[in-house]
Amino acid sequence: MYDIGEAMSIITSATRMWLTKSTKPFRFVNISDEKLEYDNEQNMGLYVHIPFCRQICDFCPYCKEIYDRKKCNKYIDSLIQEIHIVGKMHKGKKQVTSLYFGGGSPALAVERIEEIINTINIYFYITEGIGIELHPSDLEVSKLTKLKKAGVTKICIGIQSFNEKFQALLGRCNANAKVISQVLNDVEFETVSMDFIFALPSQTFEDLKSDIDTAFECGANHIAVYPFIDFTFTKSKIKGMKSKKKRELLDLITEYCYSKGYRRDSIWTFSKNHTAKYSSMTRDNFLGFGCSATTLLKDRFKINTFSVEEYIKRINKHILPTSLTIKFTLRQRMIYYLFWSAYSTKVDSAEFEKFFGIPLKRMYGLELFLAKLFGFVTEKDGVYSMTLKGAFYFHYYESFYTLSYIDKMWGIMRTNAFPDGISL
Repeated sequence: MYDIGEAMSIITSATRMWLTKSTKPFRFVNISDEKLEYDNEQNMGLYVHIPFCRQICDFCPYCKEIYDRKKCNKYIDSLIQEIHIVGKMHKGKKQVTSLYFGGGSPALAVERIEEIINTINIYFYITEGIGIELHPSDLEVSKLTKLKKAGVTKICIGIQSFNEKFQALLGRCNANAKVISQVLNDVEFETVSMDFIFALPSQTFEDLKSDIDTAFECGANHIAVYPFIDFTFTKSKIKGMKSKKKRELLDLITEYCYSKGYRRDSIWTFSKNHTAKYSSMTRDNFLGFGCSATTLLKDRFKINTFSVEEYIKRINKHILPTSLTIKFTLRQRMIYYLFWSAYSTKVDSAEFEKFFGIPLKRMYGLELFLAKLFGFVTEKDGVYSMTLKGAFYFHYYESFYTLSYIDKMWGIMRTNAFPDGISL
């Protein structure tokens, strides 16, 4: 019987070989860097992972565990120590673009967020603000006031859906739009983003349109509408939507947001204006702190252990908690750069050449020609922009990439703190 998952796995592998001009897989090995060379990295961001939640959502693939106050405080003590270890590797204060807190539900540690930010400020100068992910139950005036006082300028609320039917399907609490609106009116932030999931069983465009309208009406100036992905290692019994229906929904969402005058910032995100931004992924380089946090530099990509216990043990020994590292070939780094640049729906050939010192067309002229020929992108002044067709196929490919690669890696790392290695 024809297996589309197996077919797409073959396609993702074939694409990797074509674009890297090598049959070698991406090989992650168990090595721990004693020092991270980030002195000369430009446009670098920061990420902090706090893995504690009030409850575990079956559909969520991220590194998390049930909140325990004592364990959370012990973890944050180690997190602060990791920031000191890495921060001291650079002389002086390093300029970075942004800082994002993810999880988990980082606001469970609201009493220590300012302490974490103050530690980061010893070693880094942040130019574009600080963001944090919030659960709807975190939306209390007192809590948001503390976050704003600590320096947070952007918040992202994991609504998933305002519709009670889909809230129940996802195992989420009721997100009351009136309450949210009142709290957001009392405590203002530069960016208020709200996350939603699309392609759930029986979900229609009218359902999504209602979510989008409600979000902007109750105080959001930015939204993210992510597709549901059925990770093999989660306990979710939800089955995703067929690709044809998914494409129809994605196109309708996009066209509706355009009709309302919203800007498309990435494949999944839309904003009211250019000042409203929330993305911890689309950055040239970044340092990650905390369990499961990733670090991307010019020549390597590393992932911290997913185990809170093992993370704390490593930090107590004054050793970086790295679980796996890949040292990129030039072509591999280029593919990683292009993949996440494309996520923003645009690839700027001038920025690519600035980053690598090599013209984009010299490396991928044929691929760009074919992308234009098949109507996936348009080009103006060296900037390649995705069409609706291109955005869907990027989404389609990215979904299978996630299942073929990330699903395998995270599935292993959730049960093995320090695997010997993984080939993707």
